[in-house]
Amino acid sequence: MKMTLKIAAAAAVALATSAAAENWDMPTPYGDTTFHTQNISQFADDLRAATNGSLDITVHSAGSLFPHAEIKGAVRNRQVAIGEFFLSRLSNEDLAYGVDSQPFVATSYEDAKALWAAQRPVITELLAEQGLLPLFSVPWPAQGLYTNGEIKTVADLNGLRFRAYNAALEEFATLAGAAPVQIEASNIPQAFATGQVAAMITSPSTGVNSTAWDFVTHYTPINAWVPKNIVVVNKRMFDGLDAETQAAVLAAAEAAEIRGWEMSAAEAEAKTTALAENGITVYTPSPELVSDLKAIGGTMLDNWNAKASDKAKSILSTYQK
Repeated sequence: MKMTLKIAAAAAVALATSAAAENWDMPTPYGDTTFHTQNISQFADDLRAATNGSLDITVHSAGSLFPHAEIKGAVRNRQVAIGEFFLSRLSNEDLAYGVDSQPFVATSYEDAKALWAAQRPVITELLAEQGLLPLFSVPWPAQGLYTNGEIKTVADLNGLRFRAYNAALEEFATLAGAAPVQIEASNIPQAFATGQVAAMITSPSTGVNSTAWDFVTHYTPINAWVPKNIVVVNKRMFDGLDAETQAAVLAAAEAAEIRGWEMSAAEAEAKTTALAENGITVYTPSPELVSDLKAIGGTMLDNWNAKASDKAKSILSTYQK
C-alpha cells in the first residue's frame, strides 16, 4: 500500500511538472546560417537551461512557420508566443519604428547603440498598445551597395531595378533614379537570376548568405544605416509565466542582445572579407558618390520629419542631443 501511494505521489508530481511546462514556437525570417538565427537559437538554449526545460522554445527559421510579413501579427494574435522580425517593416504603423533605416542618421555601431537607447522606450510604448513586449534587438552590419560594375555617382544607378526591403529603401531607390522592387532576403538569388533586380543595398551578411558573387561583381561599404531586428513576446502569454520564469526570459534576452551586437560587429568584418575572397571587388566609395548619397539622405530626413509622429520625432531629438 505504501509503495502504491509513493508511486501515485511521484506520478502526481510528474504530471504537475508536465502541466506547468511551456512549449513555445518561435518563427524567424532568416536561415540557420544567419547570425541572428544563431543568436536566437542560443537564447532558446540558455532559457531552456535556466528553467530546467520548463520553458522550451522551438525556433522555426527562414519563414518556415510564418512568412516574414505575418510574424508580428502571429505573436499579437497569440498564434505563437514569440517571434523575430525586421523592425523598420513597421514604419507604415509609425515612423518611430524605422528611424534606424534613415540614411546616414546612424552609420556606426556606437551611433546605432545611442539611437537604440533613444528608440527603445518609444518602441516599447507603441508595442505595448498592441499587447507586445520587446525582449531584445540586434543590428545588422552597416548597409553597403552591391552592383555589377563600380558606381561612381548616383547617376550610375539611374534606371536600375533595385531590391528594397522596407519603405525607406523604396524611397531611397526612387530618389536615386532607380526602380525599387520588394524582395525578401531568401529570394535575392532568384530575383537577380530572373532580372527582377540588378542592384541592392544590404549588409555583408546578407551578401554572403545569398552568395552575391554569383550575380554581382562589386560591393562598396557606404555604411548607409545600421538597421535592427527585434524579438517580441506576447505580453499576455509572458504574464502567464511564473515570476521566476519571467526573470529567466528577461535575463536570457539581455544576454542575447549583448551577444548579438558583438556577433554583428564580428560579422561585418568577416563577411566583407568573405565577399572579396569569393571574387567580388570591394572598393571605397568615391567622394562624389558619398556626397550624392548623403544629399538623398538629407531629403529623406526632411520628408520623414514632415510625416513623423511626435513620438518618432522625440527619438531623433533625444539621439541628436
